[in-house]
Amino acid sequence: AKKDWEMENLVNTIAVTFLALFFTIDVIGVTPIFVSLTGNTSIEHRKRMAGKGVLIAALILFFFAISGASVLNILGIKLAAFRIAGGILLLLLSIDMVLAKPSSPMRSETQEEYEENLNRYDISVFPLAIPLLSGPAAITMLILFMKQAEGNLIHQLIIFAALAANMLICWIVLRFSVSISNFLGKTGINVLNRIFGILLTALACEFFIDGISEAFFNNQLIH
Repeated sequence: AKKDWEMENLVNTIAVTFLALFFTIDVIGVTPIFVSLTGNTSIEHRKRMAGKGVLIAALILFFFAISGASVLNILGIKLAAFRIAGGILLLLLSIDMVLAKPSSPMRSETQEEYEENLNRYDISVFPLAIPLLSGPAAITMLILFMKQAEGNLIHQLIIFAALAANMLICWIVLRFSVSISNFLGKTGINVLNRIFGILLTALACEFFIDGISEAFFNNQLIH
């Protein structure tokens, strides 16, 4: 019974970690933006931008996954506070997804930056890698997961594997972005974003509730 419980707990951890990152990165929502920015370029250039952008985003996210928890410890930020902050940040992103806004303030560029990107060939670093694929919400999610998994090597490896799998999915989706965008259409992408947004809203509320409980109720029990 104990082994069954441990296996079930492990499977739940894998599923929650992978899906949370998938909904937060939201490569489906990034796809039409990527198609727009690379609309006047060749197929080879679009594939090169997809590969380079995903690689840079992966390096950024892995960096924060490895060093993020240490930064929190150095700054003296408790996990409860970061859960509350992360819940608020993810809630703002999820609301934008549910309302199907074209871009979230947390991962969008200004009008001047957008016009500049239309006239430049390399969009892999900005805005593709930053902030579309590795925005504040994704970074926050990773740091929170790694902080929770502190001292548990298996859970840390699960987080790294989930991140690697998501980056692979991003590369595949962006590589075939034109076909996917044409197949889903604007309505289809908005529907998926709303579904992802609802699920992410629930996860954000869970982070917020856990943070509040840990910060106030646990402290009251201790005192």
